[in-house]
Amino acid sequence: MAKYLKYTKNFYVVFSLFFVVWMVFMDSNDIFSQFKLKSKLKELEKQKEFYLERKEKIQEDREELMSNYEMLEKFARERYLMKRKTEDLYVVVEE
Repeated sequence: MAKYLKYTKNFYVVFSLFFVVWMVFMDSNDIFSQFKLKSKLKELEKQKEFYLERKEKIQEDREELMSNYEMLEKFARERYLMKRKTEDLYVVVEE
């Protein structure tokens, strides 16, 4: 025990030990926060991948709609309930 007490009197050893404890447990960037941030980063990267795939699909659909007038008309009628001037539009709601 006397061997270990000899090191506690040294300022550098005590300060280094205090510094390590402070950085590991008490600092705002402690180990626990780093693990949480790492998991959050992985989750956000998955979301980014999902949205990039979705963006590509939407761009493909847009290209298809802009190149084909019949598809554009069908899309406008189904999605936005648009009609021609000579037509009547009835929306049937199933219960």
